[in-house]
Amino acid sequence: HPNITHMNIHAASPLPPGYHDLGAYDHGVAPEVEDTDGHELEPMRRLQRRYGKFVRQFARMYPPDAIHAHDWLTMEAGMIAKEVSGAPLIVHVHATEFDRSGEHSGNPLVHEIEQQGLMMADRIIAVSRITKDMIVKNYHIPPDKVEVVYNAIDLADLPPHEYDTATYKYLEDLKTDGYTIVGALTRLTVQKGLTYFVRAAARALERYDKIAFLLSGDGEQRDELVALAARLGVSDRVIFTGFVRGKQWRDAYYLIDIFIMSSVSEPFGLTALEAAHHDTALLISKQSGVGEVLHNIMRFDYWDVDKLADEIVNIARSPGLQSALKRNVKDEYARLSWRDAAERCVALYQASAERRWA
Repeated sequence: HPNITHMNIHAASPLPPGYHDLGAYDHGVAPEVEDTDGHELEPMRRLQRRYGKFVRQFARMYPPDAIHAHDWLTMEAGMIAKEVSGAPLIVHVHATEFDRSGEHSGNPLVHEIEQQGLMMADRIIAVSRITKDMIVKNYHIPPDKVEVVYNAIDLADLPPHEYDTATYKYLEDLKTDGYTIVGALTRLTVQKGLTYFVRAAARALERYDKIAFLLSGDGEQRDELVALAARLGVSDRVIFTGFVRGKQWRDAYYLIDIFIMSSVSEPFGLTALEAAHHDTALLISKQSGVGEVLHNIMRFDYWDVDKLADEIVNIARSPGLQSALKRNVKDEYARLSWRDAAERCVALYQASAERRWA
């Protein structure tokens, strides 16, 4: 992290440059540990164990005033640091295993780590009320132990961009012919509710022909979604780009007119803020936390394919509605600030440390 100057960063577990596939989300297997016992999380578990040993030694050498651990990936290390130093532990929940597993049960080992981490935490930060309610209900945590701190976006990470119409020429040609482009930039996983997205696309096309759909991203559901689009007869209107970054990523946002977040369970949903910045109308599932801070959007239950299809068609057919949604949501997202979120976190550190010495 050569550009980080506001904090000290210590390399706990060296990895090959650009290597990210540790089996945490897509069940990949690191090539250097192919002889493991076959557990789908074993590469990540090995990394976590090494990280925990590093944190144990580090916390003894440099006792912290407070510990801030993020999600199940670092909860165990946070508990180790608390055990060694006695400092208060603040656990920041960006997603639970209930979120990541969509409509499935999830990994019991991850559930166990989350349960322990949340019980041992002195304070918990949730990225939305939806997430707080899930922590309280599913992990039996007292509500007054959980603070909601919303995410934001840093506009410095989204500098002015010159849109290249050649990047997605097929869709740009359709747009020139009067088509509305509906899209999502996301991981293609069960959590994101994308089978409902594709089914809603097919229903919308039955009612209004001048729509095309863009799905940018990759994940274990890609082949399933491609096959579903073909089976529903809409493969010529649902375009899969694969994983995109940089110029292609920015161009995808500029291309689409309507952004859809169809998540089964989305603790927050930063991509909705990014889409708002790029002048799109937003259709957000009621199971997504970002709907708590954005109100000039249209909502639907992730499973309600007919309602989603109706909303897509209504926006596509009404330039006035589309323009109003784009304009008004921009005013809302611009009021969200990482500085405000950081100040809330610092206040929790200070209050937790003061209680420790009270």
